[in-house]
Amino acid sequence: MRLSAAEQSTILQTVSAVAGPQARVFLFGSRTGDGAKGGDIDLLVDVPQPVESPVRLGARIGAQLQLALGDQRIDVLVVAPNVTEQPIHRLARSSGVPL
Repeated sequence: MRLSAAEQSTILQTVSAVAGPQARVFLFGSRTGDGAKGGDIDLLVDVPQPVESPVRLGARIGAQLQLALGDQRIDVLVVAPNVTEQPIHRLARSSGVPL
């Protein structure tokens, strides 16, 4: 995994503050491979309660992370009980690394 311990901690703290302490976070995509270089930070945030606007919540998390981690591309997918699961969600869960 190509995230430092400090970056992981910042991600977990930010997600907890914005989405709640029960939210689980998975890193997926190119940053999971130690041998690769570059790439954006792809996160799946699994929230146990229904979310009024998953897209807005993902944008808030992404914006807070950009402020905390600096100018890098961060993509956030939010899943919740009221969100219809898409193939990208299944892929992120199956290939993702829990933080």
